[in-house]
Amino acid sequence: MSNFSDTCAPLSSTREIVDFPIGNRPLKEHQRLALEAAGLESMLKIHPHAWLEASDLRQLSDTHRPTLVDANGKPVAWIGDQPDQTAVLQAAESFVIEYPWDLLRANERWVSAMTQNQVEGEVHPSAVIEGILHLGKGTRILPGVFIEGNVVIGENCKIGPNCYLRGNTSIGDSCHIGQSVEIKNCLILSKTHVGHLSYVGDSVLGESVNFGAGTTVSNLRHDGKNHQSMVDGELRDTGRRKFGTIVGDGVHTGIHTSIYPGRKLWPKTSTRPGEIVQRDILKS
Repeated sequence: MSNFSDTCAPLSSTREIVDFPIGNRPLKEHQRLALEAAGLESMLKIHPHAWLEASDLRQLSDTHRPTLVDANGKPVAWIGDQPDQTAVLQAAESFVIEYPWDLLRANERWVSAMTQNQVEGEVHPSAVIEGILHLGKGTRILPGVFIEGNVVIGENCKIGPNCYLRGNTSIGDSCHIGQSVEIKNCLILSKTHVGHLSYVGDSVLGESVNFGAGTTVSNLRHDGKNHQSMVDGELRDTGRRKFGTIVGDGVHTGIHTSIYPGRKLWPKTSTRPGEIVQRDILKS
C-alpha cells in the first residue's frame, strides 16, 4: 500500500505524515482518540495516513462490512489483515491524507469541532475573541488582536499587536504572528514567524519558516474554479476553491514576496525581495 510520501511533498520531506501535527497534536494521536471514542482500538487496522471520525468507525462496526473507504475508494480502516474491497462502507467524514492540502482539510475538521475554551496564556484586555480559543502556556496575545473563529495557539508564542486571525487556524509553539498580519484558515507549525504586513490564507506553513514583511499569499482564482497544484509533473485538482500555498520547513521569503495559489516551496528554499512565485520552488 502506498504511503503517499511523494504526493505529500514537501511536507513529507522532513517528517512522517503520521507525525504531522494537526491542531498541535500528531496525526497518530488523533487516530488513537478516534479509535478509543468508537471503542474499536483492538478490532480495526487503519491506513497510516487516515483521518478518522469515530462516527464512521461505529457505523463500520454496526453494518458488519469489513472495509471503510473514503470518497476516492481508498481503504481507511478495515477488519482483518488486509482490506476487503468486495464489501465496503463509504465513509461520510473519514479520508486518507494523500496530498498536502488534505492536512489542511483535517485541521479544519479538528479545529472547527472545538467547543470549549482552554486558555493558559495571557490575553490583553483590548484583544477581541469571537470563537473558541485554545491558548498554550507562556503565549501572549497583545493589544489590537482580533480572533474570529476557532483558533489553536501553542506555547510561548507572541501574537500581535494588531493582527487578525480567522477561520479554523492552528499555530504551533514558539511562533510570532505580528503587526498588521492576517492569517486565515491556516495550519502553521512551530517556530514559524510571520512578523508584519503579510497575508496568509488557506495554507500550510512548516516549521521554522520566516515570511519577510509584506509577503502575500493568493488563495482565489479569478474565475472562481478549484485550484490545481503540481504533483509528479501533473496538475491535480485540489477540490478547493480557496487554497493558498504549501511551505516546507526552514523556508525564508524576501520582503514583498507574492505567491500564486497552489504553489509549493520545498524545505530551506527562499525567495528574493519582490519575487513573484509562479511555479513551485523545488529543492536544489
